[in-house]
Amino acid sequence: MSKEGIIFDIKEFAVFDGPGIRTTVFLKGCPLRCKWCHNPEGLSVNPQLMISKNGCVGCGRCREVCTHLGNCVLCGDCVKACPNRLIKLCGDRMTAEILAERLLRDADYLNRQGGGVTFSGGEPTMQSEFLLECLKRLKSMHRTIETCGYCQTDVFARILEELDYVIMDIKLADREQHKLYTGVDNSLILDNLEQVKRSGKPFRIRIPVIPGVNDSEENYRQTAALLSGAGNLEMVELLPYHKTAGAKYEMVGRTYRPEFDINQVPNLDTEAFSQVGIECRTM
Repeated sequence: MSKEGIIFDIKEFAVFDGPGIRTTVFLKGCPLRCKWCHNPEGLSVNPQLMISKNGCVGCGRCREVCTHLGNCVLCGDCVKACPNRLIKLCGDRMTAEILAERLLRDADYLNRQGGGVTFSGGEPTMQSEFLLECLKRLKSMHRTIETCGYCQTDVFARILEELDYVIMDIKLADREQHKLYTGVDNSLILDNLEQVKRSGKPFRIRIPVIPGVNDSEENYRQTAALLSGAGNLEMVELLPYHKTAGAKYEMVGRTYRPEFDINQVPNLDTEAFSQVGIECRTM
């Protein structure tokens, strides 16, 4: 029986999620709680409603059709009733077989464009068995993941074996600082980074640059030291923090409380990486 997963978005014609033109599949669930998370709808592994209060005229149609007031069962009746389409169900259940069939329809085109399929999130390794089945069904396509690397090493090894390319975040090199800002220390992440380096498979590192948190020269030097000598590393990408990151929190019933100055200009100096021969660019 095919494994079932929970997906909150499928983005076609993606050009920043790996080589070439790609289809990116976003899986729900993440083990980290980064204080700057841009995709709060990907944190929970479960489907949920996203409700935008901006534009709501208070017509009450969502309440009129609801038969489970105070005990939402995600039936979707309110989604259909909202005249301004301000309610949506975030998280679709899908089997690996059905998802693979959908993705394979574009395989020839994506292959000709030097692209393929990328699994992102959330954190795709949270749904490891579903992810593995999908990857095995998509062997005719170029397969990539975007991962924070926080995954049991044996599970990560099985996933890595099925991949053609890896995009991995290194948010902070220091263990305690990593735990402070993401909720977990980075031991597993660094262990899995070593697996990627030993695998020989091409990979790139992304650093979400958070002002006053991880944009110091010391953190850049420590990160460069972790990556120095990795012949299969293609590049490091610095991703500046965007002030709009908190816009979706209210929609999923969360409160955005960044513990850093969102108006501070981040340090995007690439010198620490250049000094050890690593190509580094800003996004």
